[in-house]
Amino acid sequence: MRRVLLLAALLAVAAPAAAAPPTAGVLVPGTSLGGLRLGATKVQVERAWGRAYGRCTGCRHETWYFNYFAFQPGGVGVEFRDGRAVALFTIYQPPGWRVSKGLSLGAPVERVRARYRGLVRHECQGYFALTLARARTLTSFYVLDGRLWAFGLSRSGLDVCR
Repeated sequence: MRRVLLLAALLAVAAPAAAAPPTAGVLVPGTSLGGLRLGATKVQVERAWGRAYGRCTGCRHETWYFNYFAFQPGGVGVEFRDGRAVALFTIYQPPGWRVSKGLSLGAPVERVRARYRGLVRHECQGYFALTLARARTLTSFYVLDGRLWAFGLSRSGLDVCR
């Protein structure tokens, strides 16, 4: 019995903590989302956010969804091309997410516009996106009913509507 307890204790210490999608995260415009950068490999995404994801069956490009609760919206997603992340985004309005400069999901769109100059508006189905271009990266602020609903990073030239 003592040997079993010792073995269990050793396994508990030696086993790495399981990665999971962040329950709260930060968007650093033009740089990262939830600790990941554009160009991350699938292995890097799994190390950071875990393996509990669903694969989009209706997407043109491989897309993974990390939902906090199975079959419920809310979480984060990543789109890949040639095995590398080309888009990172929040899904719906997951609690605890914010922009590095103090904007939280749910903030009025006026605060987004006041914080970032030169935003370009893109009409999507049922909502719109305000984008900020930097080098080869677009930072998108998704707006629904006058509030910041989600945000993301993508390579320039990709459709920002998700």
